[in-house]
Amino acid sequence: MAFKLDQIDRKILEILQANAKITNAQLSKEIGLSPAPTLERVKKLETAGLIRSYHAQLDTEKIGLGVTTFVQVTLVGHRKSYIDAFVRKISDIDEIIECHHITGSGDFLLKVITKDIPSYQKLMLEKVNEIEEVDSTQSMVILSTFKNSKVLPIPPDK
Repeated sequence: MAFKLDQIDRKILEILQANAKITNAQLSKEIGLSPAPTLERVKKLETAGLIRSYHAQLDTEKIGLGVTTFVQVTLVGHRKSYIDAFVRKISDIDEIIECHHITGSGDFLLKVITKDIPSYQKLMLEKVNEIEEVDSTQSMVILSTFKNSKVLPIPPDK
């Protein structure tokens, strides 16, 4: 169920997505409210679950993570027990930073980030492909990224 947002709520969400480190004083100036009601609105958005967390976006190359891949995974079957077991097992693999249950020729799409190709190969051979629920994988290595936005488009009010 969608949360009812007014124009001020939308503006707060847009600003916080662009700069989560903004001070409440600066945020209040940008939306045209005093600091107390601004903070109250942010808390309301957090409590309602619209703002789930705040994160620092790191530069992967500068911290030594040079290879990002998408991996399409097909499971041996579609029983709930297979899906649950697979999700539980990949949740323990730090290099898998995203996991999406998908439609189409595969069952899951993973986003994997590693130091280099040998690290990626080792991860796939020793961890992912060793998961008994995995039937097959297809890897797509990212050569370059032209857009990597974490900003969600906020739908207008109807």
